Amino acid sequence: MDTFWEFFAIAVGLLVVLGGLAATFLRGRGGATKELPREQPTRPTGSAPSAPAETSERDDAGSVDTLPAPSEDSTVGDTTVEETLPPATVPDLDRPEAPQTRLQRLRARLSRSNTALGKGLLALLSRGDLDEEAWEDVEDTLLTADLGVEATTELVDSLRTRLKVHGNADEATVRGWLREELLTLVDPSMDRSIASSRVEGRPAVIVVVGVNGTGKTTTVGKLARVLVAEDKDVVLGAADTFRAAAADQLQTWGERVGVPTIRSDREGADPAAVAFDAVKGAAELEADVVLIDTAGRLHNKVGLMDELGKVKRVIEKQSPLDEVLLVLDATTGQNGLRQAEVFSEVVGITGIVLTKLDGTAKGGIVVAVQRRLGVPVKLIGLGEGPDDLAPFDPAGFVDAIIE
Repeated sequence: MDTFWEFFAIAVGLLVVLGGLAATFLRGRGGATKELPREQPTRPTGSAPSAPAETSERDDAGSVDTLPAPSEDSTVGDTTVEETLPPATVPDLDRPEAPQTRLQRLRARLSRSNTALGKGLLALLSRGDLDEEAWEDVEDTLLTADLGVEATTELVDSLRTRLKVHGNADEATVRGWLREELLTLVDPSMDRSIASSRVEGRPAVIVVVGVNGTGKTTTVGKLARVLVAEDKDVVLGAADTFRAAAADQLQTWGERVGVPTIRSDREGADPAAVAFDAVKGAAELEADVVLIDTAGRLHNKVGLMDELGKVKRVIEKQSPLDEVLLVLDATTGQNGLRQAEVFSEVVGITGIVLTKLDGTAKGGIVVAVQRRLGVPVKLIGLGEGPDDLAPFDPAGFVDAIIE
């Protein structure tokens, strides 16, 4: 009996000891959780962290800082913020065609439009044994092509002499003679360069004038493209303040090739003041050249021509004029010559721009206008495309019209 109670007492004691040890162990684990900081996991450099749930950490003052999950626009690994932002808006600029390639493309158009002057003459001269009636036909062909009476007489006399000396000739020989004589009349010795570079530390100043309907504003825009293709810094001046859409039209041309336009926001503003501001602005921008568009005006309107003279004088108070280009419609033929004379008297023309030369067989106007004014044709327009304006090449012109 005594042995039973001894075993019972020992079993109870063991249970008490084990219970105490278990309680102590559990209390020890709870204390460690409060006392030991939780170790933060590390991540490799450049790897993307996982998005943690929002947590709260209380500082010494008892405030709570909320840590939001990173947004999709944040920098993650090799991805930068800029890649997720919308791209900057950059206007698409036209790339004007180089003047050299324009001449090659436009030559075919010129040859098709001047068959009367080229092929017509070749057909007549290649007959052989030309009588007086045949020579009259040659003269009529030249006059119809607007070559002018004086130039026509010179050309016919020279061709008569060649035929007398050499006798009848085949078409190839006649073509060579005709090319030489026409090239002499067109006069390749004339300076046809455009003032487009800075002069003594200032921009070159080009003023463009002409009568209504010659395509003057369009020509200014196309000329800007020619100069931009030559890597020139260009500024446009919208001094045509009478036609409501003129400034907008010119600005549109400029924007296509990244060229600024200086204009007045007030319709009917003083064109001389706008021209003055354009030259001043171009100087401040350190541009190579400033192109000034003026309002179209009839040559027989004295008041309008006097106004054009004022524009010239006001510009010259700030800078000399390096070019005054007269835009002529080639389809007007001899009628445009009187216009050219009046403009030359008022503002001193330095060069001619012949537009719409592809729409006429009157290529002789090139010779006639040069002789009348004593200034060269510098640019020709052969179409309505933005790059259908090209520097005038005498040899290329003659070759095109006799092909």
